[in-house]
Amino acid sequence: MNVGTGAGPRTGAGTPPAVTADRRAPGKAKPLPGALVRDLHAEWTKLRTLPSTWWLIVAIVVLTAAVGAMTTGAVDTDQCRTDESCGEDVVKLSLTGTWVGQTAVAVLAVLAVSGEYATGTIRTTLTAMPGRLRVLAAKAAVLAAATAAAGTAAVLASVAVGRYLLIGGGFTEAHGYEPLSLADGPTARAAFGTVLYLVLIALLSAGLTWLLRDTAGSLTAVLGLLYVFPVLASLVSDDKWMERLNEIGPTSAGMAVQTTVDVASAPIGPWAGLGVLALWAAGCLALGATVLLRRDA
Repeated sequence: MNVGTGAGPRTGAGTPPAVTADRRAPGKAKPLPGALVRDLHAEWTKLRTLPSTWWLIVAIVVLTAAVGAMTTGAVDTDQCRTDESCGEDVVKLSLTGTWVGQTAVAVLAVLAVSGEYATGTIRTTLTAMPGRLRVLAAKAAVLAAATAAAGTAAVLASVAVGRYLLIGGGFTEAHGYEPLSLADGPTARAAFGTVLYLVLIALLSAGLTWLLRDTAGSLTAVLGLLYVFPVLASLVSDDKWMERLNEIGPTSAGMAVQTTVDVASAPIGPWAGLGVLALWAAGCLALGATVLLRRDA
């Protein structure tokens, strides 16, 4: 007669049932911080391996600094209204290249998003990273970081070149001008605000591209949005309408952050203007996120 061992029921390989149940249980999801790091790394890899990325980053710096240099180099104290003051906002003059540099920022953001739709790799991305909002957040964060780095280099170069050229043009203490310096509060605000401005332009452009999903259409929409308000404001003859357009346009309002002279008489304050641009960027991202969540890739 067989006598039981008293060890209780066992499964195939002698593993207790409880342990078997634990091993068969689905694995735990990767913690959110770890998943975000993985997503950020994936988006950075995609951005840096795009052939156009590094050319566009160089273009942001070169165009911004070069146009700023041409602008500051074209003015001198011979154009001053009085011997004591010229009335020029030399900080804003040195950062004039932002108007051109933002085009390279917009193209960078559009290509970073639309490239995946054009090649079909967006399907692979959404399979590897099922959380669509996480995909959007990771790409937006990487774009913002890359733009901030390029924008910082562009602004520093613009201020350095502007300082040199303005002194050569006679903008010295004799005419009421201190040399451009980031130690000066208004100058630092304009410089920092310009970097934020470029970051917001990148986010606005990315949001519109998620909405439209087409390279040509997105570029047309973004560039139209960036430049149509300033053009309209320059065409209208009514001062009130001109002021309103400058207050609500993403670029005309956002550029107010560069103003350091007669700030009180400007159509909109520096930080309020940047806030208007931030609302435009948030709105475009919200629309893009809605389409990303509701439509198939």
